[in-house]
Parts: sequence; C-alpha cells; structure tokens
Amino acid sequence: MTSFAIRRAGSVAEVAAAEHLFDQPVRTEWAARFLTAGGHHLFLAYPDGEQAPVGFVSGVETVHPDKGTEMLLYELAVAEPYRRRGIGRALVGRLAALGRELGCYGMWVLIDAGNDVALATYRSAGGKDDGTCSVVTWDFV
Repeated sequence: MTSFAIRRAGSVAEVAAAEHLFDQPVRTEWAARFLTAGGHHLFLAYPDGEQAPVGFVSGVETVHPDKGTEMLLYELAVAEPYRRRGIGRALVGRLAALGRELGCYGMWVLIDAGNDVALATYRSAGGKDDGTCSVVTWDFV
C-alpha cells in the first residue's frame, strides 16, 4: 500500500492542481464558490513526498425538515496508477468521519449501473448496496 496523506482542500489553487482527476476542467469561479459554500467538502490525497494530488472525494451535506442532515458523497476519483492501494477507501472513510463529526445520520452515493469497481470501493469502505435505487435526471443546459 502507498503511504499518503489526506488533506482538506482550502484554496482554488489546490483544486486546480487536482484538475487531472476531474471529469472536466476546473473553473476558477466554480471552485471558489464550492470552497466557500457551507456544507461543501473536498479532500485530496497526496502520496508522501509529492505535491500533486492523486485522488479526491467531494461531499455535500443535505438537510431535510423531517430527516435531519446526511452526507452525499458526490464524487470520488483516484488516478489510474494509484488505484487498488487503499486511497479511495481512505478518502471515503475521511468523508464518512467528517459526516459523523458533523452529526449526519448517514452518507449515500449514486453510482452508474455496472460500475463494479466503484461498488467494490464503497463496499470496502463499509458501504452497503441496498439495490433499490433508480436515478431520474433533468438536463438544464
């Protein structure tokens, strides 16, 4: 297993340094908004002795009047050469620990059907697939 550190992103520059891990280019104004919005969290994984992050997890606290607060694991990514070393599991664990610290009653994530790698990662971090969800989407752009 690779030795690594997990740190909370605190600046747009840190987010931009992780751009290679995101699906699209990081937009400065969106990164700044994310980092300053209450209830939004981003953790980065760094191998010991390296400056560039090799993984991230983002989460958003969601609050509902009759349920309280839960953590939505919004996205998880680990660079290909660093996969299968426990980094994804550790990132998920760090977000879950934050959720507990904040008093969230649980955490959840949506994954694409057939994404067995993601499902294995989440299971290894203590998550359970309840097999009951479908995703309905709306495109506004």
